Amino acid sequence: MQLTTGSLAALAAVIREGSFERAAAILAVTPSAVSQRIKQLEQQVGAILVVRSSPCEPTPVGRAVYRHALQVELLERDLLATVAPDDESDAPMHLAIAVNADSLATWLMPALKTFATRTGARVDVVLDDEEHTTHWLRSGRVLGAITSQRRVVQGCRLEPLGVMRYLANASPRFIRRWLPDGPTPEALSEAPSLAYNRKDHACEQFLADELGYPDARLSPHYLPSPHAYLDACRGGVGWGMNPEPLAAPLLRQQRLVDLAPGCWIDVPLYWQQWSLSSARLDHLATELSEQARAELRPADED
Repeated sequence: MQLTTGSLAALAAVIREGSFERAAAILAVTPSAVSQRIKQLEQQVGAILVVRSSPCEPTPVGRAVYRHALQVELLERDLLATVAPDDESDAPMHLAIAVNADSLATWLMPALKTFATRTGARVDVVLDDEEHTTHWLRSGRVLGAITSQRRVVQGCRLEPLGVMRYLANASPRFIRRWLPDGPTPEALSEAPSLAYNRKDHACEQFLADELGYPDARLSPHYLPSPHAYLDACRGGVGWGMNPEPLAAPLLRQQRLVDLAPGCWIDVPLYWQQWSLSSARLDHLATELSEQARAELRPADED
């Protein structure tokens, strides 16, 4: 059995783009042609490879074949970059990764900029909570993910990046109005808090783990942007858990106040990527690791 590159490219496009129609547009063929190539591949393998949902998802066998398709694509691109570095006839290589918003807003961009400049590859960034980015790896939609999950996704490898520290803070005006006697359970139940989205339970975690308030009931504002979240905190809209790199300058300027000095949440971050032989993917991992070491706290720091 020999899997054709056309069928493998169709599978990769469907999983990456999430639909037969978008895959057809990328490949410059009709959706019917993409469907025929996928069916041919499924007949060769003897298993269903794609769940026809919205978005399309690979089956367990489909993930294995998709990894092979990406391996073929990445090896071919690496080879062409070596033997024909000036050939611009092919479209640039896209590397899809899943990252958390706080990393993107703080330390990540310099690494992506350096990688893109040096390799000419395009980066396709998917945003999700650091506890959920591995879902994108399992679905086959991304090649790598920044995650707080230490458990390695099957078929991937893991590298520690460092620790992102989160500090509980609010504006001086907010403190005077809502927490004049400090962050007591009663005051916190009345004071508005902030959350990135409904997956974000950092404030509840801080109250339970650091202040000993496991039964706190919060009513947050939802602001799915690290900078909007920080602006709301600075503007007295609510109290929240801000990444140390964003909060530290405002704390030094006394535009934010630490709710509980000496208390914080440390979130370890890891890079997980598929175990593929690819110079470009390894190059990306190296850039991320070097930038993380420069910007994040070491994993063993108290």
